[in-house]
Amino acid sequence: MLLTDFDASRQAVINPDMLFSPVPDLPATVVSCFSHITFERMLNMAADVRVLAELGDANAKYPVYCGVWQGTPLTFALAMVGAPSCVAMLEELHALGAKRFVVFGNCGVLNQQIRDCGIIIPTAAVRRGEFEAILRKTGVDFTEGKVWTTDAFYRETRGKFEKRKAQGCVCVDMECSALMALAQFRGIDVFEFFYAGDNLDREQWDPRSLSTHAKLDEKDRAAYLALELARKITL
Repeated sequence: MLLTDFDASRQAVINPDMLFSPVPDLPATVVSCFSHITFERMLNMAADVRVLAELGDANAKYPVYCGVWQGTPLTFALAMVGAPSCVAMLEELHALGAKRFVVFGNCGVLNQQIRDCGIIIPTAAVRRGEFEAILRKTGVDFTEGKVWTTDAFYRETRGKFEKRKAQGCVCVDMECSALMALAQFRGIDVFEFFYAGDNLDREQWDPRSLSTHAKLDEKDRAAYLALELARKITL
C-alpha cells in the first residue's frame, strides 16, 4: 500500500471505544514489557497488585493489572509481540483510560560493542531527557541510536543488516516505529526503551540472552528503570 493512501481520520469503521469503556480506577500511566517472565517478576516488585480489566485476541487473554510502585499507582499490561498486535493493545488500553505508556523489551543489536542486556534508548523517543536523568542517577550505562523496526525477523538478511547499520541503526526490534506512529496519531505519550539481546553483528547469529529465562537479574534492572520512569512522569 502506498504511503499516499494514508487517511488521517481518527474515526475508523471499528474504533476502540466501540469495544472498550473507561475503567474508573485505572491508573493513567501504563508499564508494559514483552517477556512474560520479566513481566511477572515486575508485578512482584509492586504492592497491592490486582486485576482491573482484560484484553485479548483470538488465541489468548491478557489481564490488565493495577499496583503501587513507591507510592505511585500504575497500570501493568503484558505487551503483545509484533507491531499490529502491540499497537492494537495500546489503542485498547487508551480506550480504558490510559494516557501514558512506558514500554520496554528485548532487541537485536547491530553493533557487537553493545553488551548483553545493555540499555538502549531510541533517539527519537518521547521522554528521553527524563529517562537519561534516571540512568545517570543510577549509574547505568546506555547507548543511543536509531532503531530498525521490522516484523519480518526471518527476513533480516545480511544485506538489510549492512544497509541499516550504515544508516546509523544500532539495534532491530518489531514494534518501536509503529508505537511512535501511534503516539503521534493519537496524541498520547509513549516511551520505549530496550535491553540488548541477540547479536547480529558477527558471522554467525549469537542469541546471547534472547531467552526469557536468561540474565533475569539484569532484566529486573530494566523493569526497575521502567517503573522509576513511570513514577517520575506520573508525579
